[in-house]
Amino acid sequence: MAIEDTLKSLREFDLNDLDLDNIGSWPVPILVLLWVLIFAGVLFLGYTYHVEGLQQNLARAEQQEVDRKKEFEQKAFQAANLDAYKRQMTEMEDSFGALVSQLPSDTEVPGLLEDITNKGLANGLDIASIDLQDERAQEFYVELPIAIVASGSYHDLGSFVSSMASLPRIVTLHDFSIEMVYGGGDLRMNMIARTYRYRDEDS
Repeated sequence: MAIEDTLKSLREFDLNDLDLDNIGSWPVPILVLLWVLIFAGVLFLGYTYHVEGLQQNLARAEQQEVDRKKEFEQKAFQAANLDAYKRQMTEMEDSFGALVSQLPSDTEVPGLLEDITNKGLANGLDIASIDLQDERAQEFYVELPIAIVASGSYHDLGSFVSSMASLPRIVTLHDFSIEMVYGGGDLRMNMIARTYRYRDEDS
């Protein structure tokens, strides 16, 4: 009976009769609807300004957790292989020392020039000149170009170039040019031999 009375009062109620100054006299269903709307609005604002921020913080925390796990796994792997890294470092230092020992010092350059001359003579070449060029400092080493001019047969020149690889010090060959010597059957070869020395702090 009460429900029928409520529905009847709603049908007879005119929305224009709503008085904001006397909300207490509004029909119960309209008051209930009003409270539901207010409650929904409060929930929406609470989610927007509070829950959503918490979710963003949670997402950042989860990403940080993933990053920390990756970092931990990487450090755990490095710690587990620390002994292997130390052995590898020792091997690299030994290899570096062996390479550095192949780089001539300033006092060994005359001996290197003598070795180059002897290689040329041993292969039947006529050494016209061996000239030291200006040094070129690089990041870890100093490069010393040596201009070489030699004459001989094609076979002798090839043997000389091959024999340079057997020198006790590192020597690389660059900028070859070969031309015929007029009035004879020999060839003249111009090339740059580069040797290297370790660059210390004073170089």
